[in-house]
Amino acid sequence: MNTFQSIYKEGEWQTSLPKKSDAALVFAFGDRHVMATSHMLSQLKSSFPEAEILGCSTSGEIQGSEIHDKSIALTAVHFEKSHVIAKSDNISNYADSSSLGAALVNQLDHNGLRYVFVVSDGQLINGSELIESITGALPKNVLVTGGLAGDQARFKETIVWHNDNVTKGLVVLVGFYGEKLNISHGTMGGWKPFGPIREITKSTKNTLYEIDHSPSLELYKTMLGEYADGLPSSALLFPLSMQEVGEEQSVVRTILSIDEDKKSMTFAGNLPEGAKCQLMRANYENLIDGAQQAGEAAIQMMGSNQPSLALLVSCVGRRMILDQLIEEELETIADLLPENCTRTGFYSYGELSPHVPLGPCHLHNQTMTLTLLSED
Repeated sequence: MNTFQSIYKEGEWQTSLPKKSDAALVFAFGDRHVMATSHMLSQLKSSFPEAEILGCSTSGEIQGSEIHDKSIALTAVHFEKSHVIAKSDNISNYADSSSLGAALVNQLDHNGLRYVFVVSDGQLINGSELIESITGALPKNVLVTGGLAGDQARFKETIVWHNDNVTKGLVVLVGFYGEKLNISHGTMGGWKPFGPIREITKSTKNTLYEIDHSPSLELYKTMLGEYADGLPSSALLFPLSMQEVGEEQSVVRTILSIDEDKKSMTFAGNLPEGAKCQLMRANYENLIDGAQQAGEAAIQMMGSNQPSLALLVSCVGRRMILDQLIEEELETIADLLPENCTRTGFYSYGELSPHVPLGPCHLHNQTMTLTLLSED
């Protein structure tokens, strides 16, 4: 596996693109306005004529141990013993996110499929329904990870692209094939619960109406105190821990929008009635420790294999907490990986990863998630 990386910023590539690469896959994460230009699309198609080119708008682009804004972070991958197939479709063509996910999986060849990387619109897609339908339609031994597009902390519009299709509402699945392919993953948050454990008493999918039979938005504002005036972006600092009935593991949910008239909140994933929830918060040390634990879990799962490529998806909420120290999260991961391991990714509105090795993939918020790949 060989890789090429460059950053497009302020009108130019920091490392010139190759004249004609045989890379099979190009990750291009970054600014939606830059990516949508015909000039950018023609450049990428000319330099990488054989590649599946995909990416999304972000809340920060990851390249190595650095985070960038208003850029395109490009990573081209050439496989020696593996291959990829990418399929995409738009939520506008389906009744719901579940139908879209199942249809995309059915477009992939399941024979020899080892891993699926998912890039999804971050606002028009119900992330819980999407990932449940994807994992439900795949063989049990296929790993799934990925993330939901971001829009800094604006929550206005997210965009996904696949080749020359740059639009909102898009979901891309990349299937990785090959017996020589090694894949591992890790995910961890570092957020700590506080306050009483409460029950979700009225909800519809990812819209939360009542907690303990009280209007959810009013209760949430009371709990946030002085931060309530900054909703919905301030909610990134105080996500909800949610544990469904019958589940051993809890997941973190982040608010995408609020409805003052209905006193409700819309989250990136579902919050079923009867589930328990609790407010969470974090500090610098908690989040850095969480990133380190995610990295250690992925490396342990990789065993004796040396990773060549690391796909990092972290949450915009973590970026808001860490602020100017955000690159320390990325440096923590870098310290755990081999020096020649290429790192790319983005800050998101939702992360997709299993809790544990060989477990089903879930939608997370406020986590650092990484996937490691190599070829024998």
